[in-house]
Amino acid sequence: MSSLITEDEISHESELVWLEDIAHLDYVRQSLDRLPNRKGRPAYHRDGRMVGYALLASTAKASRASGTFRRRVFWLLPHDRDSQPEGLYARSAPAEAVDPRTLQPCVKGYKTERSGGGPPSTAMQQLGITLPL
Repeated sequence: MSSLITEDEISHESELVWLEDIAHLDYVRQSLDRLPNRKGRPAYHRDGRMVGYALLASTAKASRASGTFRRRVFWLLPHDRDSQPEGLYARSAPAEAVDPRTLQPCVKGYKTERSGGGPPSTAMQQLGITLPL
C-alpha cells in the first residue's frame, strides 16, 4: 500500500513505465511486488489491469533470502473509478491509490482532491485551479 511504501524502498528506481496514458486517470493503485529482475515488464496476477511499473537501476540489490527485487507496480481493478465512474469509488479512493501525476522515480506519490474524488479544496478554489488537473 502507498502509505507503507518508504522512500528508501524505492530509492533505486530509474524510470517509471506507463502502459496507458495516465492523463485521464484520477488515481492508480500502487504496490511493491517481489519480482525476479530489475527491468522489464512484470507478470501481472491480479484482477483488472496493470497500467505501469518501475524499472530499477543496476545499484538495486536483490533480497538475500529470495533473490527477488522489490519494484512498484501500478494497477487498477474492474470496479475502480475509470471503469465505473458512479461506482464504489465515485467519491473516494482505495487506500493504496495515488494521483499518477504525483509519481516519479523514487517518489511515492500522494492522494490529491482529484484522486480522492472530492471537490477542490478552498485553497484550490482561491487560486482558480479546477479539476481535473
